[in-house]
Amino acid sequence: MDDNNDTPISEDDWGAAIAEQEKADAAAAAAAATAATSAPPAGPAIFKEFAGKGAQSGTHNDIDFILDIPVQLTVELGRTKIAIKNLLQLAQGSVVELDGLAGEPMDVLVNGCLIAQGEVVVVNDKFGIRLTDIVTPAERIRKLNK
Repeated sequence: MDDNNDTPISEDDWGAAIAEQEKADAAAAAAAATAATSAPPAGPAIFKEFAGKGAQSGTHNDIDFILDIPVQLTVELGRTKIAIKNLLQLAQGSVVELDGLAGEPMDVLVNGCLIAQGEVVVVNDKFGIRLTDIVTPAERIRKLNK
């Protein structure tokens, strides 16, 4: 049945559609064969450089596209695991023990990936972090492969 109207499609309609498709395919094949025989012989390809700029200068422009993409920066003080019953007992003033030690460097994560470590500082009554160690790209790749 045809979707646009409810008239049944007969065998003759299918046969006519198949014949029409075969004619179109034959015409396309003939056009491709004619174009192949009249084309000039293949030679070395000549490529022009776009906008007359070298590959080095194009690399700088490519990074400009991603400079404004926001990422999630997290400073992790520590972690812990607690049971749900202990979680439900937490109230204002409760203290939760973390696995991080006082004076230990804090982990700095970007989108969940460790990129640096640092120490907490207070500037104008606001917390900040002074980076003390940056994870090298080689170390980050090594961690991803584990």
